Amino acid sequence: MERREFDEVEKVLEKIRPALKDHQGSLKIVNIEDGVVYLQFVGGCSDCPVVDVSLKNVVDIALKGNLNWVKRVEILPNKIEIT
Repeated sequence: MERREFDEVEKVLEKIRPALKDHQGSLKIVNIEDGVVYLQFVGGCSDCPVVDVSLKNVVDIALKGNLNWVKRVEILPNKIEIT
């Protein structure tokens, strides 16, 4: 993951995060590789059933629309902790 790519993705995500904070959630960058941005929802958004459909589309459009090098956006599932 290049620092420039990370910074560019962060800049776009910062515009999306305020809406997620209303639900005690956020987005984090897991990896960026070959034009594919791997993200994970955290906090209140990590177990929300609406995340997959509506927010993925918003994030996908925002990143692809602002960063011409982004080919695909992948939302990774959260790890389930077994206690």
